[in-house]
Amino acid sequence: MKLTTPVFRLKRQARQQARATGTPLHAALDRMAHDEGFRSWGHLSASLAVDRPSAALLQQLRPGDLMLLGGRPGNGKTLMGLSLAAEAASAGRPAYFFTLEDSESIVRDRLRLLGFAPGLIGGKLILDTSDAICAQHMIERIGPKADRAVAVIDYLQLLDQRRRNADLSVQVAALREFAEATGSILVMLSQIDRVFDSSGRRFPERADIRLPNPIDTSLFTRACFLRAGEARLQEVA
Repeated sequence: MKLTTPVFRLKRQARQQARATGTPLHAALDRMAHDEGFRSWGHLSASLAVDRPSAALLQQLRPGDLMLLGGRPGNGKTLMGLSLAAEAASAGRPAYFFTLEDSESIVRDRLRLLGFAPGLIGGKLILDTSDAICAQHMIERIGPKADRAVAVIDYLQLLDQRRRNADLSVQVAALREFAEATGSILVMLSQIDRVFDSSGRRFPERADIRLPNPIDTSLFTRACFLRAGEARLQEVA
């Protein structure tokens, strides 16, 4: 069944409706799905699962990749990152979602929004919302035998906010080395500078990454930029 509105906009509308009316997110999602002719949001999600962008993106990533996933607010980078981790967990791979931004309840709501069972958390999908998240914390949590592991980090610009953490450039270099050494796939979400909005370009580029502290962006092996429900994957190294 063809949607009258792109799914990323339906998700955004549901979140806005839930906040404005105090409606539970799952109820707002179901209402959006009903308007599109589906029984529920789960029914809508299941019908689109074969076309889920995260599944296609995960298939293109290689062991040892350190990928940057960037987008302006509202373009779905957090949902895409979480969906990548959930896809990996659903396929039986060790998967991690490290977030300095969201609570466990918000992450569970987002899993439901994406059409995944919130019960994935605690099984193959490990959720870490610790304030201690930094490169060293993640490396220790994943461990040296990270066979086919996929880890998503939410997000780049928060990793060195605490003074006790290493400089951002040092952390990114450590994560690149860890990914290569273990064959794991690490995906780092990133903000995009608002200047991009007036650039006239269709997708952001590495130069558009918001960097309060400088890093060598060539440390990333891949970069994926999101805009208006579309994704563009680029080779970096």
